[in-house]
Amino acid sequence: MRQIININKDWAFSKLDGNNQVKQINVPHTWNAIDGTDGGNDYWRGQSSYRKLLDVPALDENEELYLEVNGANSTSKVVLNGKELAEHKGGYSTYRVNLTEELKNGNSLEILVDNTPNNEVYPQQADFTFYGGLYRNVNLIKVNKAHFALNYYGGTGIALTPVVLEDGKGELQVAAYTQNAQNGDTVTVCVKDAKGNTVACQTGTIQNNQVSFNIPMENIYLWDGVEDPYLYTADATLSRGEDKLDELTIRVGFRTFEIDPEKGFILNGHPYQLIGTARHQDWENLGNALEDQHHETDMAILKEMGANTIRGAHYQHDQKWYDLADENGLIMWAEIPYISSHMANEAANENTKEQMRELVIQNYNHPSIFVWGLSNEITIAGESEDLLKNHQELNDLVHELDPTRKTVMAHVSMLRTDSPLVALPDATSYNHYFGWYTGKIEDNDAWFDDFHAKYPNIPIGISEFGADANPKYHSEKPGRGDYTEDYQAIYHEHMLKMVTERPWIWAMHVWNGFDFAADARNEGGIPGRNQKGLVSFDRKTKKDSFYIYKAYLSKEPFVYLTKKRYIDREQPVTEVKVYTNEPEVTLYVDGKDMGTQKAVDHICRWNVEISGEHEIKAVGSNEYIADTMKIRKVEEKNPDYIVVGGSVHNWFNDGVEKEGYLSIMDSFGEIFSVPEAAALLKPVLEGMGSLLGERPEGEEATDMMEMMMGFPVETALRMSKALSKEQIIDLNNKLNQIKKA
Repeated sequence: MRQIININKDWAFSKLDGNNQVKQINVPHTWNAIDGTDGGNDYWRGQSSYRKLLDVPALDENEELYLEVNGANSTSKVVLNGKELAEHKGGYSTYRVNLTEELKNGNSLEILVDNTPNNEVYPQQADFTFYGGLYRNVNLIKVNKAHFALNYYGGTGIALTPVVLEDGKGELQVAAYTQNAQNGDTVTVCVKDAKGNTVACQTGTIQNNQVSFNIPMENIYLWDGVEDPYLYTADATLSRGEDKLDELTIRVGFRTFEIDPEKGFILNGHPYQLIGTARHQDWENLGNALEDQHHETDMAILKEMGANTIRGAHYQHDQKWYDLADENGLIMWAEIPYISSHMANEAANENTKEQMRELVIQNYNHPSIFVWGLSNEITIAGESEDLLKNHQELNDLVHELDPTRKTVMAHVSMLRTDSPLVALPDATSYNHYFGWYTGKIEDNDAWFDDFHAKYPNIPIGISEFGADANPKYHSEKPGRGDYTEDYQAIYHEHMLKMVTERPWIWAMHVWNGFDFAADARNEGGIPGRNQKGLVSFDRKTKKDSFYIYKAYLSKEPFVYLTKKRYIDREQPVTEVKVYTNEPEVTLYVDGKDMGTQKAVDHICRWNVEISGEHEIKAVGSNEYIADTMKIRKVEEKNPDYIVVGGSVHNWFNDGVEKEGYLSIMDSFGEIFSVPEAAALLKPVLEGMGSLLGERPEGEEATDMMEMMMGFPVETALRMSKALSKEQIIDLNNKLNQIKKA
């Protein structure tokens, strides 16, 4: 019978960089856990060797031994006793290699792993670190020569399709694939309920190493998302007469769903708007080399938040993560790392298809997965016939591999809405950062309303949105680009209200659940970090924005005082703000009752006079539903609250903006609409280079041009470093004298 032997321990690791220094390590392991997270975009990318003497279990003549590699980023080769047995191109999926024929007395195993840039294996361009390493579990699998297929794209060898019929009935469709089985061997699948009771069994006879049959079921219990993620267990047995040759245990869930352009996401016949986050798999100081407990911690945090969906960005995640989603009822968007830049060559196109086959086949049985993502922001470098053709082929491939689920794409914000890519998948989503990189938060409302009115038959979602925040930065007047925890919270307050008022938005996925490494970044006071997470990179700090989602989504009664870390406050009157899922909250300052406020959009607010140190307490429907914090009045702004090397917003004592007048916080389009202001900005543009390009007179603006015209001047100045601090202040002062159009 099948035996799985973990071989994570005792590997000899060396970078093949000329030094070849050998270290003894255990896997999971990455060589970029530190240099891939510290900024500079200079983390080491190359080939490394993982070697060990293989302790091989005894095999009889009817047994085989496979190596199972669950994640090696990004290209890897398996060498046994000096002979190369396999090469795998893709850093996020499982692959297996039959070692049997090359085994001898005393076996040396080497896995060569390479994350060197190339033009074939995705991803090659993206806003996250491409950690190199043997970063997931490595196993040996001992099996009978006749077994459920181990060499078919890393899958289980059996596809189980739960089908919901009428009147509480259902059927489990079984398609099993074997290796070295004989015609006449049988596959039996028995289904057990959550209590372990067998509720149905069926047997099929193998012909040409495969068999298909259906198992009728009565009184099926539905997998109903976070409310009731009910799982059945299917035990599959491959037999020859009375002899059992191989066994598998797979969990399944029965559910129906639709993605309707008017009604949004529908689960088991009822509306079920998807609100959750995207998730990268790395942790501070660990990179992507995670143990099970790290996945469990991430899931527990998202469950506390009340999320009902996860987008697995931007690649296939560990099987442990999909298992946790199954168990906890979170609906998964699973995708391949086809991202940012299309590599127009045959090998790269085939790599997208190969990675998609692995994604779908390896994860077919997970009830938590509902949509397969074709690509992310793939048109950043523009559209082309080859790009479109490859997406059409990918879309067809997914429907061939899995007719039961939907395809989806995440489009870059400036992609024209009449692009054929928008209508290509079954559902579509856009990555929009209005209110952060460009424009105002309110621009999200107008964009989605316009899209829905113009394309009423296309299901639309928002696949990325967010604002970077370092929880140490604060302001009485937070604004876009200041990296304060306070602005990020305001941003997400608006986005939640906007989406929940529009049930036809089928899904919203916050970018991101957790801060993550992007070694090319240097902003917000921490190099090498994307800080749009609702939770910090080390998972120790839940930012204020986390709790507005909890207020909307969680059923556990709570109140949360925001701005706890904003202790030193320079204004004599300060806002005290509470997030809650309680109907009303009472505020006490130094024990004095400051009144009870009804929650509006899950928020209560008070303006409180402060003069010294104060203890603030917010209380919900009883004394146990409460939160406290301390604040104090100071004469000058605490400099620790101001971002270092980031936004210019906090350079101004009284704020950048002057009501009714222009400022650097306005967009290029707003400033260009006033000739006097445009004259001020023209020489600045020359210092930035050709940022916006030129539009011939009379020619309509492209979507890209319109997007760039909505880009804030402040953000462009910060990114380009075209002006000094003093010059930016001077420019803003001059703009403050010019009335808006």
